[in-house]
Amino acid sequence: MVEVTVTHLEPLVEAVQSVDAGWLSALGGGFPSAVVDDDVEAMTDAGLLAVNEALAGLGRRVQALQARIAHGISRRSARELGADGLARKAGFRSAEKLIAATTGGHVGDAKKLVQVGDATAGRMTFSGERAPARHPHVATAVEAGVLSVACAGAITTLLDRVACRADRALLAQAEQTLVEQAVGLSLSELQVVLRRAEAWLDPDGLEPKLENLRDARFLRIWEDQHGMINLDGRLDPATGAPIKAAIDALVTAQIRALRGHNHPDGDGADGDGGWSWSDSGSPGTDAGDSPAAGASTGDAGAGDAGAAGVGGPVERRTIMQLQADALSALAKIGLGSDNAPAPLATTTVVVRIPLEALTTGVGVATIDGITQPVDAGTARRMAADAEIIPIVLGSKSEVLDYGRSRRLFSKAQRIALVERDGGCASCAAPPGMCEVHHLTWWSHGGRTDLDDGILLCTSCHHTIHTHDWDIRIDHTGVWFTPPAHIDPTRTPRRGGRRRHDYQPAA
Repeated sequence: MVEVTVTHLEPLVEAVQSVDAGWLSALGGGFPSAVVDDDVEAMTDAGLLAVNEALAGLGRRVQALQARIAHGISRRSARELGADGLARKAGFRSAEKLIAATTGGHVGDAKKLVQVGDATAGRMTFSGERAPARHPHVATAVEAGVLSVACAGAITTLLDRVACRADRALLAQAEQTLVEQAVGLSLSELQVVLRRAEAWLDPDGLEPKLENLRDARFLRIWEDQHGMINLDGRLDPATGAPIKAAIDALVTAQIRALRGHNHPDGDGADGDGGWSWSDSGSPGTDAGDSPAAGASTGDAGAGDAGAAGVGGPVERRTIMQLQADALSALAKIGLGSDNAPAPLATTTVVVRIPLEALTTGVGVATIDGITQPVDAGTARRMAADAEIIPIVLGSKSEVLDYGRSRRLFSKAQRIALVERDGGCASCAAPPGMCEVHHLTWWSHGGRTDLDDGILLCTSCHHTIHTHDWDIRIDHTGVWFTPPAHIDPTRTPRRGGRRRHDYQPAA
């Protein structure tokens, strides 16, 4: 009797054992889980997080095997096989429909499994020799259970899209870099990185893409049968950025005014100032998905946004209603109103561009609050507008450190911190929703210097101080270290702009 060992199932077995061990450990190990009526409620906080991580790892292992099987089903269901194809013999029109019926998921999800399976499977050459996978770094990460099928599919889709125009060596380097950066990111966060990676890999393709976006812009306004004025539109980054920045400034000012969190001096605040979407009962701020991602770098003053403070009237409008009212306010200003809200006086759109790209007109730039990169030509045209601030990376013409000579951070320092942190350094909430805080409290000897300042939204600021997170800022960026009761290993997590920027190896 020959004993056969299926080695590729061993990691899956180990992952199941890890979940089982983590589950018992989360309960204190004092009793089997079956004895407890609701064992999840009996888990410690750290145990619950550990089990969640173990289950996620197990899920990625299962997805990796599903992708391999999907690849095999797809190959045996090839169209040229006709009625002899595996899917047709099983009663399905395609491999994807067979897989979707089995998993109970969408056909689109099945297509993603097939795509990743094809991209990560070994190949056979015309000479009959085995060749490595088309995307070996993605294949290794998927097989190791550190990269989900969804993220692997997004990476391989990008690489395949630019393969005909990008240098092959750059593509291999980009694949490795993207796989490393994807660990710990949600799919929506990874999409931000991928947009910037595509601009870096294929700069010649960025300008025509933006031109297509500009040609596709439109705004339609009509009145329906109920008497409501309807708006429907799409705006390219350059056209939409000023509108987005102005509306966000008005909305942020309104909420801060009603909570007594305005700082008319425009220097940011130390302490409890600011607000967050979680505070206002609105959706979360996953990168690129916030309902009103702001590009404002000036602090929102009170203006006529509302005089109520703590103990005053309660704001009952939703974020979308506040945005609608802000758009109306902007229209009134355009019609000649003398009562322009104060936030607009300090609201700016910031375009960030490398010096070389600015001088040569070749390269990539970004707009604060907009995840889609723009080409250097678009950035140079935008920078010609007096109301738009161009930030040339590498410039050191202004003194940005003030030590103990002042408590509040200046606007120039805030712009520099936005360059480093990108918004809330922890959750990526847009800059207009954040305030500058001292890492070392001012009352404890903190200095008003860039190395001692960080952009945080109110929710993250409170979380970090309440639960004793550690923050480290060095030449590699911003790092958040969770307390032991959240993560017993205290593994640092990357924060700031570099969490979502594409960072090709030198």
